[in-house]
Amino acid sequence: MPDRLEVVTIDGPSGVGKSTVSRKVAAILGFTYLDTGAMYRAVALKCQMAGINPGDEAALREILASLDLHLLPARAEEDDVQVILDGENVGDRIRTQEISMLASAVSALKPVRDALTGKQQELGARGRIVAEGRDTGTVVFPGAAWKFYLDATPDERARRRINQLRQKGLEINEQDILAQIIKRDRDDSERTIAPLKAAPDAVHIDSTMIGPDEVVGRILEVVGKK
Repeated sequence: MPDRLEVVTIDGPSGVGKSTVSRKVAAILGFTYLDTGAMYRAVALKCQMAGINPGDEAALREILASLDLHLLPARAEEDDVQVILDGENVGDRIRTQEISMLASAVSALKPVRDALTGKQQELGARGRIVAEGRDTGTVVFPGAAWKFYLDATPDERARRRINQLRQKGLEINEQDILAQIIKRDRDDSERTIAPLKAAPDAVHIDSTMIGPDEVVGRILEVVGKK
């Protein structure tokens, strides 16, 4: 595909397994893994730390102007990328449910989208990346050679999230987790700017009944054919 970026985009709602699948695909292909969601979570955390309301556009623009954000490779394949915000590794702090919901709100704001989309496109300009997010195939890399959209039922995604939290020794309310997932799906899909949706040329994969290794296999089969 001479006119296409050598980029794999993997979009989908929260809890669908994008991170696990993207890491594995990137490792097998020898590509760089770009976790766009981590970037929005980092902005959300910075807003929280600064005590500003993301709706305060002047304060938000100051936050973005001084944003010192770097993504480093994960220490192990099963780990998340390392997120360095203002010189501090905040990888664990951005993975909470509170920051997840705040990131959904922050990501709907045009100044944030403009700033981070530009950074993401710079990172992907040379190709050979696997980009994970909600709009990587529709907005960030519309010219990507390979696009995928992962999905799973809300109940299944809630079950996976509950298991993750329990493995960390956390007490959770199962109904609250499901309600948060449904709300985030609605918020992400209905926002005006870069809503969550599949690119017209994306390959859909439903992971409700299959594991990450099978999803990875299906993606690699498509990439290999092209």
